[in-house]
Amino acid sequence: MNELTTGAAAVQEPDETWNKVLHTQCPFCSVQCKAQIRMETASSGAVTYTVEGVPNAASGGRLCVKGLNAHQHGLHSERLLQPFIRKEGKLEPATWEEALQVIVERFTEGMAAYGSDSIGVYGGGSLTNETAYLLGKFARIGIGTRYIDYNGRFCMSAAASAGSKTFGIDRGLTCRLADIPLARCIILAGTNIAECQPTLMPYFNEAKEKGAFIIVIDPRVTATAKMADLHLQIRPGTDMMLADAMLKIMVDEGWIDERFIRERTNGYEELRSRMQTVDLVETARLCGIEEELIRKAASAYGQAETGIIFTARGVEQQTDGHLAVRAFLNLVLASGKIGREGCGYGAVTGQGNGQGGREHGQKADQLPGYRSIENESDRAYVASVWGVAPEDIPGKGVSAYEMMELMHQGEIRTLFLMGSNPIVSNPNVNLVKEALEKLDFLVVADMLLSETARLADIVLPVTSYLENTGTLTNLEGRVLLREAALPAPGEARQDWRILCDIAERLGKGQLFSYASAEDIFEELRVASKGGAADYYGITYDRLRREEGIYWPCPSTDHPGTPFMFSAAFAHPDRKAVFTSLQNPVTKERVSKDYPLILTNGRVLAHYLTGVQTRRSPALAARSEANFAEIHPDTARRYRVEDGQWIEIESERGSFSVRSRISGNIRKDTIFVPMHWGGVQNVNLATTPALDPFCKMPGFKVAAVRIKQVY
Repeated sequence: MNELTTGAAAVQEPDETWNKVLHTQCPFCSVQCKAQIRMETASSGAVTYTVEGVPNAASGGRLCVKGLNAHQHGLHSERLLQPFIRKEGKLEPATWEEALQVIVERFTEGMAAYGSDSIGVYGGGSLTNETAYLLGKFARIGIGTRYIDYNGRFCMSAAASAGSKTFGIDRGLTCRLADIPLARCIILAGTNIAECQPTLMPYFNEAKEKGAFIIVIDPRVTATAKMADLHLQIRPGTDMMLADAMLKIMVDEGWIDERFIRERTNGYEELRSRMQTVDLVETARLCGIEEELIRKAASAYGQAETGIIFTARGVEQQTDGHLAVRAFLNLVLASGKIGREGCGYGAVTGQGNGQGGREHGQKADQLPGYRSIENESDRAYVASVWGVAPEDIPGKGVSAYEMMELMHQGEIRTLFLMGSNPIVSNPNVNLVKEALEKLDFLVVADMLLSETARLADIVLPVTSYLENTGTLTNLEGRVLLREAALPAPGEARQDWRILCDIAERLGKGQLFSYASAEDIFEELRVASKGGAADYYGITYDRLRREEGIYWPCPSTDHPGTPFMFSAAFAHPDRKAVFTSLQNPVTKERVSKDYPLILTNGRVLAHYLTGVQTRRSPALAARSEANFAEIHPDTARRYRVEDGQWIEIESERGSFSVRSRISGNIRKDTIFVPMHWGGVQNVNLATTPALDPFCKMPGFKVAAVRIKQVY
């Protein structure tokens, strides 16, 4: 049985302390809007909550429906308030001492029998910078394993690797949000801002009011696409071809900045030669877009004085996501639209700390400050900060999904998981479930009992965003401080404190001696100093005074860097790099047996795997169950009625959801949200194929068939 034997009590009984205003920050998307919650207790004991946004530079005081209701999961009756240990198949309440003792015993036994690399550590993109930093340190010198990665691999890895190769550094936005209204042309490729980051919409509305031409590239007619001047309703998986076609047109028509190319870039001639091989007619056919519309998009962007290109998961969650993003970056460089006001590139981060989470050590190949774990000088520097020898830091591990494969193969036998739900979020869920069930020992630290936590041997209760102090880095690269607004409920502990407690019992306490999150941040500052993501000049005191500071910020008197690449790029020769590489990946293709394309995404009311948002009555009521969006013609072909349960099947597996017939989707495509587990989990059918450059799974293209469920 995978249920708790006792239900969690209410988080906290109302008392006189509840008549106050809580100052906090939304835990969800990458905008990281500031908020305040007014809590009032009536004489009857009933508590009412009034939530409103707080004016700040990122969102201007706006909150979306998720932010307005985030407190509902933080104060939910299902919050985990004590540790649980599995006994005779059931998760039973336990003391912290008992839980920590079992963890240390099982870790020690596993390392003795199979080596340190038999233990994997799996993190999350919603963890604070402090916890993300400490989780990497804990894995590498607390345990000594090279196997650490995090769910942000599924969010930003394609854009991150593309930015690093092109610019020499990866930061979500190269410009400011304030530059959006200054752009004369904006391309939104594979991003539905209106539902995923709705508090950013006023920036785009203002740009449109000022005459900006907005292009949306998406296989669906989303709320964002309805705002656009031009919607390119692309066939999923053909984004790179579309970007190449646009560039060919710009080159042929002379809509490029030759001086910028000559003075500030490398690799253009090779790319120009490859452009001669691009067949516009064939590209239009493959993309499912009229050639004239591609020409219109190229003209609008190529001839605009200023412009910004944004990409998100629609482009990036592909087996060629790295090169697809680089193809859009080719457009940016060829037009010279970067390094000046109203210009740039932005990867629209999905998770709350997807940016900061990868900068300080959760990724398999990275050390704090965006240093490379394979670079000897980087290893030596971080080792000196940690007080260990460079050889004590293990080498590069593998990506998040590859960790699941190693678990399935028995190489990773123990997993410590914090702030993630891989049994829902990973592709090829059947394999992932088998892998988790094969483990000798699974520890999950979370605030709620997720689908993955239900499989755990030990579950540890952690604090929510309302009780947790730490910094987060939003999509702009702006570091923000979120301070605890409430005490921890029950026996819940700070996630970083749990890591310190385990490390101490493993005999590494001297390396994990911190009194507060600020103590950890002070070490993070030093560890990042001189790195690409340099936080050294950022302090808690400055963040309290200044609200937010952009990295890189190399000294305490530095103002931060809101605007990137105005004078130089981050490569040693100060130049950006075009790519002329062709797509090496053969994507999954439709066939007679699997004739439709399955793509996935998000809806307004939910976040990631829905563990938090489904505990919010206000949010759950908006989207109670999963669905498949199907074009009316496709529905008629397969005799599917609106609201009918259907089964969607690929070569990997199948799931069941209700149909939602809509003219807003391509006829060859089915769209299914990714927020539900169980039989409604879209990832039962997605492909485990990975991008060879960044190991991003190809979530957005799976060949499927549908049938009615009677």
